[in-house]
Amino acid sequence: MSVDPSAPTKKGRTPIVIQVLVLATFVVILNETIMINAIPRLMADLEITERAAQWVSTAFMLTMAAIIPTTGWFLQRVTTRRAYGLAMGVFIAGTALSMIAPTFEVLLIGRIIQAGGTAVMMPLLMTTLMTVVAERDRGRVMGNVTLAISVAPAMGPVISGLVLQIGSWRWLFALMLPIAGAVTWLGLRQLENVGEPQAGAIDLLSVALAALGFGGLVFGLSRFESGSYAEPLLIVGAGLALVLLFAWRQTRLQRTGTPLLDLRVLLSGTYTKAVVLMAIAFLAMMGSMILLPLYLQNLRDLSPLETGMLVMPGGLAMGLLGPTVGRLFDQFGGRLLVIPGSIGIAVSLAGFTQISLTMPYWQLLALHILLMVSLAAAFTPVFTLGLGALPMNLYSHGSSMLGTLQQVAAAFGTALVVTVMSTRSTSLIADGTDPTTATLDGMRLAFLISAALSLIVIVMAVLLPNRAAANPHTTAEPSDEPETPALVKN
Repeated sequence: MSVDPSAPTKKGRTPIVIQVLVLATFVVILNETIMINAIPRLMADLEITERAAQWVSTAFMLTMAAIIPTTGWFLQRVTTRRAYGLAMGVFIAGTALSMIAPTFEVLLIGRIIQAGGTAVMMPLLMTTLMTVVAERDRGRVMGNVTLAISVAPAMGPVISGLVLQIGSWRWLFALMLPIAGAVTWLGLRQLENVGEPQAGAIDLLSVALAALGFGGLVFGLSRFESGSYAEPLLIVGAGLALVLLFAWRQTRLQRTGTPLLDLRVLLSGTYTKAVVLMAIAFLAMMGSMILLPLYLQNLRDLSPLETGMLVMPGGLAMGLLGPTVGRLFDQFGGRLLVIPGSIGIAVSLAGFTQISLTMPYWQLLALHILLMVSLAAAFTPVFTLGLGALPMNLYSHGSSMLGTLQQVAAAFGTALVVTVMSTRSTSLIADGTDPTTATLDGMRLAFLISAALSLIVIVMAVLLPNRAAANPHTTAEPSDEPETPALVKN
């Protein structure tokens, strides 16, 4: 049996299906950043170079970018429970393999398998939320989702820093394994199916174009960190060409109703504006997550654990404010939150352009908290407005595109700040500037460019409507009648 999406739900109650998916999504997304602090240990234990060790994070992001475009098609053709069980099963298998990996190559395979399971969870969560939660409650429930998409990446380096103080990098996976197992067991006991699966063959050419195009784009952007530009530009160009071929292929397949990623989501002006705003805001967040640890560890001599503790309050504030932001959105609409939030993003990034070797830590903490709180004020309304502007049959495709662009934006943000910083510092060192001053100046310029890009976020925020236009194909409003058992386990 499956859910009738228009079934009534009690106002103010988060469906159990969403609670389970938020918990599982938090667990799997945590792993995207949990290996950042472990790179020195990996280099020593597995006898690899720093560039090779970086692949434990790069491969994860690369796999996510390659797989997420296929999830729109996938989620329409399997039940919720089957998608959940498969995603968590794959994630657990990758975690177990990473824990016992005898060589770096095996560890890398384990991380790729982990990412394969993670790639399904966020689109599954978003699609299910938009289907089972009534429009007037979506802001509140989407605010809870912020706990998964913002706190998890921020907590990854902190948790890994604590674990690495007392144990091997293998403990990062050993501790995760029972947690993931418990979450999977809970989910399979509590989770109910949402909607009916649809029949349809998969277009293998689209799968190949998506994997090579989006994966190549992310890989090329990650290669800018090497300091060489010719090879990364060539890879990025090839990736863009394949993405364009993928888009052309999808427009052809839309005539038969079987596209891998339905690009008709971009015909919604509200959704397109939300996608642009989200991508640039995510770029700014990832850029700061790269620059701040480099600044604090390389120039201010803080340990990885001390660095993690300094940026943890911002991540926690972002996540804990999510539900409050969601309730405000439900009551007042998006503009009250998104416009001040976008301004806060620009102000905080502008403040980071003034970093120095003597800037008080409380100022850094305040700027980081301002950035994270501003992102929280923007993300929840933007996700809700963007997906809410789509008809129900495009929810899975809309959430897949959001997830794909998050990964591309993360890669672009990392490439941008690293390239700007290294180019500027190299130029200054060549002119006789000492390396510390040159690196600091490069970081300031990178923050300045991020602040300039954030002005686009303000423009998109002003253009977004206060609420999504009424859509006859979306979930019906809840009634005041007693709750009925709408969800039935398969």
